Amino acid sequence: MVEFGGWEMPVEYTGITDEHLAVRTRAGLFDVSHMGQLEIAGPDALATIQWLTSNDASRLVVGQAQYSALTTPAGTFVDDILVYRLADDHYMLVVNASNIVSDFEWITSHAAERGGDVALVNASSRYALLALQGPASVGVLEQLTDIDLGAMKYYRFAPGEVAGIRATVSRTGYTGEDGFEIYVPPASAERAWKAVLEAGKDAGVIACGLGARDTLRLEAGMRLCGSDMDGETTVLEAGLGWIVGWKKDEFLGADVLRRQKSEGLSHKLAAFEMAEPRSIARPGYPVMRDDEQVGVVTSGTFTPFLKKAIGFARVPVDLAEVGQAFDVLIRNRRARAAVVPEPFYKREKTS
Repeated sequence: MVEFGGWEMPVEYTGITDEHLAVRTRAGLFDVSHMGQLEIAGPDALATIQWLTSNDASRLVVGQAQYSALTTPAGTFVDDILVYRLADDHYMLVVNASNIVSDFEWITSHAAERGGDVALVNASSRYALLALQGPASVGVLEQLTDIDLGAMKYYRFAPGEVAGIRATVSRTGYTGEDGFEIYVPPASAERAWKAVLEAGKDAGVIACGLGARDTLRLEAGMRLCGSDMDGETTVLEAGLGWIVGWKKDEFLGADVLRRQKSEGLSHKLAAFEMAEPRSIARPGYPVMRDDEQVGVVTSGTFTPFLKKAIGFARVPVDLAEVGQAFDVLIRNRRARAAVVPEPFYKREKTS
């Protein structure tokens, strides 16, 4: 157990490798109740979200979610978030645990500057959040709910019940696998957790912690806020241009991002694989070209499923092209790495 974002969280239950492989081959259950939920409502809720976030929330229909970013005027990250459209004028923003208070203050202050008829509530205490991830997820969860999971598309959600508990089920996740995130009242979280594990017993579903969550997300090419993206990294430098609503009128940081798109970048996040699997590049390790440090590793690990040492590094844009190579300084020893396509792992989609 470790302190994480003000919570005491499990790093592992049966072991990171065991849990990682369970999610890739069967399914695993995560308690991610540390994530925050901020609700914003009112006639000007959409306009406020459009101003504060990079993606185009006007494309959302009720029952649909979207990956986006809260951006600064410099086009950098306040946080990466999910935007849920709960009703015509009612949205929920799912934010990172360590940023709940600062995100709330950021949104409140910048919404006030814009004016408009909108109300913001930190609703985090109303929600516990469980994530069931892996190819067996549908078969396990459909035993417990009346929601038509088979008809639910990716990044859609629906209200209903899970194990007799009022819930909202979303087809989202942070592992690269098919799966669901289940929002329930905190008082019912333990009952929901036990019910899902019991329903998944025959399918080999096990409890998973933060360690496997990190190795799974990296294998799937998903960024970690505070490491791969932060207040010094723009959305484009993080390789997330696809979450920018370029056709929107204006939003915080739009001018900078449009200029970067037009003129190009100096640095960018690159996915890399170590030539020697035993050479594991950890966050903070220097990236070297010849005798000069030109970048830094932002994420790195040995992945249990691919059995490779992989990671992300912030490097000059000419080094970020697939096929380029550089050295990572690991305890004063240089180890070779090559830039590879991302994601490192992509699941096979079934019909």
